[in-house]
Amino acid sequence: MTKLDRIKMSEIRIQSPVKKNELKNLKIGDIVFVDGTIFTGREGLYKHIFDLGNKPSIDIRNKCNLTFHCSPAVSETSPGKYNIPAVTATASFRFDKYIPMLFEQYGVQVVIGKGGMQEYVYKETFRKYGAVYLTTIGYGLGAIYGMGIRRVKDVLWKEELGLAQAMWVLEVKNFGPFLVECDCYGNSLFLQANAEINKKLEKLYEGLPQPKLKRIGEISSPTEEVF
Repeated sequence: MTKLDRIKMSEIRIQSPVKKNELKNLKIGDIVFVDGTIFTGREGLYKHIFDLGNKPSIDIRNKCNLTFHCSPAVSETSPGKYNIPAVTATASFRFDKYIPMLFEQYGVQVVIGKGGMQEYVYKETFRKYGAVYLTTIGYGLGAIYGMGIRRVKDVLWKEELGLAQAMWVLEVKNFGPFLVECDCYGNSLFLQANAEINKKLEKLYEGLPQPKLKRIGEISSPTEEVF
């Protein structure tokens, strides 16, 4: 695996719906912009689909197999007319259990969010289906991402779930920038960064004397929990 200081951040543009072959060349750290059709999703939508058994009327696999974990800043300017000036991601690790079903049943190939997901999800699910995870960059870019939203193509279950949790089908252009956090081989930018940082931190513990007074169960180790 390429070390962080040797990663070359290529700028890539992908089209949704996404084809698997287009994702094979994406590397962790690459900068991605998206064109095409995407849909939003978070806990309300996932529970509605997978826990309650409601199937969306749109062909996700063939029409918009890229999803964004977010709640758009939506205003309904007139009946059926919407404005989305900004959009920010929500934490993806909260949806770990739904990702395998999302990939298998609906053919999703790209997930956008923030915070990353657990390693086993990357290794067992993203790698199995050849999917990638893109992360938003920092905070305060909601308006920048909003500039990439051209129009609302459809909205599902607005009455049942409300504006924040509904499934928004969006047409986007030059939507980004996002970073490749997990590639289709299960490699994670965040996990690699954590591993490299932790390896350096271990040297700080070398030669440190043990504390004279300890609480019950307390240890001094960079790799073990302190109780």
